Amino acid sequence: MKVKICGIMSFEAASWAREAGADMIGFVFARSSRKIPAEFARQLAEAVGPDVKKVGVFVNETEEAIRSIAAEVGLDYIQLHGDESAEFSQKMPVPVIKAFSVKDGLTFKEMFAFPADYILIDSPPAQYRGGSGRAFDWSILDDPDVDKSRLILAGGLHPDNIKEAVQSVGPFAVDISSGVETDGRKDEVKIFQFVQRAKGANKA
Repeated sequence: MKVKICGIMSFEAASWAREAGADMIGFVFARSSRKIPAEFARQLAEAVGPDVKKVGVFVNETEEAIRSIAAEVGLDYIQLHGDESAEFSQKMPVPVIKAFSVKDGLTFKEMFAFPADYILIDSPPAQYRGGSGRAFDWSILDDPDVDKSRLILAGGLHPDNIKEAVQSVGPFAVDISSGVETDGRKDEVKIFQFVQRAKGANKA
């Protein structure tokens, strides 16, 4: 089970994610309360080191800007969270995670036909693109058109429901941001609990 901690905004949070055993950390470069400058993301990426993969989250950004930030920060993945086309995705310089909301009006067959390495399925958005922090009905993912080997589950996850989520859905990875925060800031205890429970969920 792979775990991505998104919305990293501090050296402490980046360090906690690494020490907890997270596989990926996410930097937000779109309009959000968690948006950070590329230069700072580069510093965080260097501090974390090569073992944790770095994901950049973009919403309807230009190809030029994405390429520039990806090179500056050293991104391993680009997460497209807007209305990007299949053609746009295929121009990206590193592997792509394409995010869809369960309320996007697309079938799972259409979502998983998108040319991306992984498909992230999230709750319907609230103020900004990205999830609302509320879980959706995971049973809808019990569908033959959902390729679990490419599925990243997001939306409303937290330390108390992650075991159930992993066991019921069986995704390739899980993605969390607000669920490991207290008062809008990453919480060391919650990060460790989440990663440990996610990775231990399918062990006897």
